[in-house]
Amino acid sequence: MAKRTFAVGDIHGDFDALKTTIAKLPLLTEEDTIVFLGDYLDRGFQSRQVIDYVRVELPKLTRAKIVALRGNHEDGWLRVKHGGWPEFVIPIGNGCLATMRSFDEKIFFEGDVPSVAEMKRMQDASFFPKDVLDWMLALPHYYEDEHAIYVHAGLVEGEDGKFRHPSEMADPTLLLWVRTLKFFKDYRGKRVICGHTSTDHLPPELSMYTPEDPLDMWMGENVLAIDTGCGKGGFLTIVELPALTVYESRAKAAP
Repeated sequence: MAKRTFAVGDIHGDFDALKTTIAKLPLLTEEDTIVFLGDYLDRGFQSRQVIDYVRVELPKLTRAKIVALRGNHEDGWLRVKHGGWPEFVIPIGNGCLATMRSFDEKIFFEGDVPSVAEMKRMQDASFFPKDVLDWMLALPHYYEDEHAIYVHAGLVEGEDGKFRHPSEMADPTLLLWVRTLKFFKDYRGKRVICGHTSTDHLPPELSMYTPEDPLDMWMGENVLAIDTGCGKGGFLTIVELPALTVYESRAKAAP
């Protein structure tokens, strides 16, 4: 089928999961598009490898169009770099130390805490190469095609109770951070594909896709959520549109 779009969920530094899932895709043509929903780094220990692959290597390996969106973790690091934001780098759960160790080519073990020197370098983001920072800064906040609207976190509700199209946002960074259950439950409009909110935090009884598995992709009436915990103990999900074929880094259990 021509003009397919393959939406890739949050990767969070798990290069092995990314390679595994990309390898499961069918042969792509120049009419196909791969859309990455953001959050390439943090938590997993291969952030540098993921970014190098998406930014440099994958365009050499496929004829498909590649669209890489900005996630809230890329946005967080840009805020750290351009204004300082210790509240982002200090929490262990944000996984910032793993990212710095990846770019420094140093080993990271889960549970490691930064030294004083490492904390200083994290707080000014000085370990990032300039070309990587420039790439993150240029990442768009959303993408749209005939199949769907693609955005990292979701759409933002206006004062009138209607969800705004991304093009209407005065501050598009809100599209990277918003998290409201109302969007997943009540949004009606053109299909939206998003990540950011782990699917195990969404009500499985409202999902039309394997509701018996709360870790799986979440599918509401007009929203597909595909952050299935990659880089933080889960797996990577890629969904193909318009067919809604799902590819995962995890091995499916035998029936």
